[in-house]
Amino acid sequence: MIDERNKIIASAPGSTMLMGEHAVVKGYWAIACALDKRIEVRLTPRSDSVVKVRSELATYSASLDDLVPDDKLSFVLKAIELQLADLDKGFELDIVAQFSHTLGLGSSAAVTVATVKALAAYSNIELTREQHLQKALAVVHAVQGRGSGTDLAASIYGGVIAYKIDPCEVLALSGLPIICLHYVGYKTKTPAVLEIVAQYGAAHPTIYAGIYKMMDSITGAAIAAVKAQDWQRFGKLMNIYQGQMDSLGVNDAKLSEIIYRLRQNPLIQGAKISGSGLGDCVISLGAELELTGYQQIKLKISDHGALLTHN
Repeated sequence: MIDERNKIIASAPGSTMLMGEHAVVKGYWAIACALDKRIEVRLTPRSDSVVKVRSELATYSASLDDLVPDDKLSFVLKAIELQLADLDKGFELDIVAQFSHTLGLGSSAAVTVATVKALAAYSNIELTREQHLQKALAVVHAVQGRGSGTDLAASIYGGVIAYKIDPCEVLALSGLPIICLHYVGYKTKTPAVLEIVAQYGAAHPTIYAGIYKMMDSITGAAIAAVKAQDWQRFGKLMNIYQGQMDSLGVNDAKLSEIIYRLRQNPLIQGAKISGSGLGDCVISLGAELELTGYQQIKLKISDHGALLTHN
């Protein structure tokens, strides 16, 4: 029933935001990078219409003709659903992650990117990176209704990128010095944070429009700083951007504690929230520094984006 000889293996790196959170969904620039921790999707063809998925989150079995929803595998199943027209046989997916989904790090984006790539290969479809991004973005929008795709772009392209959605552009940037994430111990899902910010913005539309434009100005300066390899300037811009995150209403007491404890160390050039906020991680630039009471996540940037191999 299964053919191990034609196994397809697709993988994609995790990612983290460096600059541009929230403003990117308004069409402004963001900066993100791919990480050296990956999610691998191993597709084994079947001769029938059965689909099986195995991961740490859940196991799943259904027919291509009757894909039953499962919230724990929503991105994987939506990727399959959107590819159904090109799938005439079933398959088995084994998903292996080198990092925990509880830490963020773009896990949903990485599994989406890897699944889309594996399914395209199974359907004998060659995707450009631009097409890959659009297909992955369609999956994310179908699942959660919104999302910029910054983490998808980082997973597909690899390295450090600048990205905006309208019109869609991805620019490769040069590398960064030492960066590190500090996990606060909890997180709020991005769609929920975006909804909170939307409510704040509706009450003060002119002010919030100004905040987004300021965020874009800061990110533009940060892109120039990366190109110039001016890390002191980049770190200062991180701190300035954090002020805008505060203004949006996505900071809290524990995130602030991490940020200001980090900034007290002269080796730290900048510190800010990484991601949508109200939990998750703070990113620091300049040194690996452990903070008592918080989990440190050491990062290495990966130059490799999504990859595909066959047995």
